[in-house]
Amino acid sequence: MDSPISFEQTLESDMKTLAAEINRSQELKDVKNAEGIDAVKEAIKAFPRFEASTAAANGAVSAPAAVHDDTSSPLPAYAQSAAPEVKLEIEYLLDVALHKGIGTALAESEKSPYFVQDAFHDALAGRIYPELQKRGLLK
Repeated sequence: MDSPISFEQTLESDMKTLAAEINRSQELKDVKNAEGIDAVKEAIKAFPRFEASTAAANGAVSAPAAVHDDTSSPLPAYAQSAAPEVKLEIEYLLDVALHKGIGTALAESEKSPYFVQDAFHDALAGRIYPELQKRGLLK
């Protein structure tokens, strides 16, 4: 029987998948002039399309991911003044991404209004980008 995969392993795998997609798209110049956090945002938007094909190529998962622990709000500045239920929905989607995987959170976000989806993508990129840099996963 297979052992359940921990959320740290899922997040670690997702981060490696994102980094590979960012590096691939920059090499192919799919995302012209997209660097830094903008490249992460574009990779997150494309995540469901490449997740399955890249996951198998990543192989074994290494040490658990340390998510950027920040006491400030994880929401982008433009979402700070949103209605409380909108903020909660974005934070819920972030929680899903960090505990169940980015693909699961993106699928869940498709049920949400575009504003929530966009704010979720931006918030997730803002949380993951520093971690990708710290780990040296971006060129």
